Amino acid sequence: MLVVFAGFLAGTWALAAHFKEQLRTDSLWLAQHVFHLLIVVQVALGGILVGFSEVQADGTHMFYGFLTFVGVGIIIGYRHLSEYKYLLYGIGGLFVMGLAIRAMFLNPIVV
Repeated sequence: MLVVFAGFLAGTWALAAHFKEQLRTDSLWLAQHVFHLLIVVQVALGGILVGFSEVQADGTHMFYGFLTFVGVGIIIGYRHLSEYKYLLYGIGGLFVMGLAIRAMFLNPIVV
């Protein structure tokens, strides 16, 4: 749930900063980094849980977790697009947030 909230905050802030220069602050980048770090921690904890315990996760749930991780990598990979950087971080952040929401509603435990 924290990932979704952070994604909403970071994504909408970056999207608004694309249109309003006053919102382009250092705090925006701190929020982006916290959001990306939360994604990495979430995926790592999921991998550790599946790898080192007897919990078996649904393949679709793991796929969405992997997609969120790759989505963050793509966003960071295209950060050099200076004219559209805020738009990229805004739309990309909201997209990754949507993937996280979708993963939340999947049944992660295989019986």
